Amino acid sequence: MKNIVNSEKIKKYRELTKKALEISKRSIIKNKEKEAKEIIDMASNYISDSEYFEKKGDLVNSFAALNYAHGWIDSGVRLGIFDVDDDKLFTIK
Repeated sequence: MKNIVNSEKIKKYRELTKKALEISKRSIIKNKEKEAKEIIDMASNYISDSEYFEKKGDLVNSFAALNYAHGWIDSGVRLGIFDVDDDKLFTIK
């Protein structure tokens, strides 16, 4: 049952992604504000998409949208836009 997308899994990953987003917002590297805004906006939009899909009963796309959101955040970390050190929440070099 680990490979099943369900509401509990979506809730868990949405909370993780929202936490990562909030930490990222507070961890923008100086002179990277423009790039950070684009990443934050994209991640926020994908989180909203996830909520929309879940309300429609489309759990697979809801979960996929969360993965895209977190991917945007991780790309910002890897590109040096966010300065974070939590290697469980972020993909750190």
